[in-house]
Amino acid sequence: MRILGVSAFYHDSAAALIEDGRIVAAAQEERFTRKKHDSGFPKNAIAFCLEHAGLGLADVDFVAFYDKPFLKFERLLETYVAFAPSGFASFRMAVPVWLREKLFQKDLLHKRFAEFDPAFDWRNRLLFSEHHLSHAASAFFPSPFEDALVLTMDGVGEWATTSVALGKGNALAVVKELHFPHSLGLLYAAFTYYTGFKVNSGEYKVMGLAPYGEPKYAKLILDNLMDLKDDGTFRLDQSFFDYCTGLRMTNSKFDMLFGGPARKPDELLTRRHMDLAASIQKVTEEVVLRLTRALAAETGARNLCLAGGVALNCVANGHILRDGRFANIWIQPAAGDAGGALGAALGAYHLYRGGARVIAANRQDAMAGSYLGPEFAQSDIERRLTAAGARFRTLSAGAAIEATARALASGKTVGWFQGRMEFGPRALGARSFLGDARSPTMQKMLNLKIKYRESFRPFAPSVLREDVAEWFELDGDSPYMLIVADVAEKRRHAMTEAERDLFGIDRLNVPRSEIPAVTHVDYSARIQTVHSETNPRYHALLGRFKELTGCPVIVNTSFNVRGEPIVCSPEDAFRCFMGTEAEMLAIGDCVLDKAEQDPALKRDYKGSFAPD
Repeated sequence: MRILGVSAFYHDSAAALIEDGRIVAAAQEERFTRKKHDSGFPKNAIAFCLEHAGLGLADVDFVAFYDKPFLKFERLLETYVAFAPSGFASFRMAVPVWLREKLFQKDLLHKRFAEFDPAFDWRNRLLFSEHHLSHAASAFFPSPFEDALVLTMDGVGEWATTSVALGKGNALAVVKELHFPHSLGLLYAAFTYYTGFKVNSGEYKVMGLAPYGEPKYAKLILDNLMDLKDDGTFRLDQSFFDYCTGLRMTNSKFDMLFGGPARKPDELLTRRHMDLAASIQKVTEEVVLRLTRALAAETGARNLCLAGGVALNCVANGHILRDGRFANIWIQPAAGDAGGALGAALGAYHLYRGGARVIAANRQDAMAGSYLGPEFAQSDIERRLTAAGARFRTLSAGAAIEATARALASGKTVGWFQGRMEFGPRALGARSFLGDARSPTMQKMLNLKIKYRESFRPFAPSVLREDVAEWFELDGDSPYMLIVADVAEKRRHAMTEAERDLFGIDRLNVPRSEIPAVTHVDYSARIQTVHSETNPRYHALLGRFKELTGCPVIVNTSFNVRGEPIVCSPEDAFRCFMGTEAEMLAIGDCVLDKAEQDPALKRDYKGSFAPD
């Protein structure tokens, strides 16, 4: 049985295809359209999934959509009625759009799928899942657990903002929900907005900024904005927010409480903004820990699965892991709305059709390393690069790995484009920029000359799974870069008193360990463990780098510039390479040196995309 899952019309549209419960392909629409967080109908992602499997839409048994538009519209109307007459301006803008485009999404989906197959039987083959059930299904069914508690936290689905589900075998049921407007995701988004970053894309900047500040406002948040219970449930005082009916996240009362208006995006970051980031991060961790502790005690569950946008908060995830209430934790790598497409398909197969669930004997998850997107044959890569005007050498696979490892060891930045593209927001060694983690200048250089983004942003380490405990305070798997742990004590450098007294960004330039390029100012790192089973080529590169340097850790950041989606095709990779100061590109078995490229092809790439 083949089921196509789709998420669309809010943000991060995506498509995923499963066959008899096995994940065949999945991709976000943004990668094809080159529009960050593209929310449109994912026609390109659907076309990729079908083409990858050699199918037409007629060969698909069901199409599953990730939420229920009528329930969302019900929440919209009830919210406006509850807050009336406030919010009329927002109501006047939102309702016509819903009536014109979103309320009748079944008909809209029918029309769009008819472009793939005019005879598509949408009355009998189009299914709708609830938003949080889609998230929960995306986390539980691919997990390596026979049974688990599933916690989903995000902004809002139809009504739910936090939900608890219990999974066993091929069964999954939501047993508890916290409803809109009381939302941890929206609370975090309010501080994202207030500190001058984009909602739904800048939350990870707040998380990265938090270690530079002190949580001075945490008590103010807990005393004024929320009523937090011992079990982690809470209510938000809506008099401080404007997201229910307004056109912004916070209001003047919020401004008064925190001492001023929201920061403008181009305004200088100050100690106050860093302290605000540290405070909302601290509160988020407290809420999540209270939730998970209470649920562990109540259910006795030993396995925990996480999904929803809040599950991308890898700092909070690290606290859950170290807290030890659950023996095992698994997080869906596409935890946001893109992953809802996969969850809708899996839910349709296991819950609607009763399909059996098979768990790998070696306790591997079913995501195949999340390498579920497009790949390109070597001959196709060469053809595309030639057409783009690239100058390259084609080597054997071993020679290409050797050249890349030596380039990294000599301090060069390398674009690495190999195999199937990742599904989810993280680059995991298929579409990555790589650098030497031992370099004290690599983080600043990558931010300013490769990514064209804020200098405070941290970078993640990729480390051989077999060596992770030698370099970090972690002895387990973290294949999806969703767990933060500290650099091992023996790898750290003691800071002088003068260095400890430095403020904010000035602390960034102090080498704090043997791998300063991936060591954040609080000695933490967002770790990716690299496994030979899921990415043998990337594993081999790390192994060769270790042989050359004695270090099994390299910097891994996504292959894109600020505001651009991660590259998808060889042409995307070459354009990005020529628009940055990266010195080398390894794409399949092709190796490109920047010095050998036609200078006329260099471009002001950083101006091609809006700030993220």
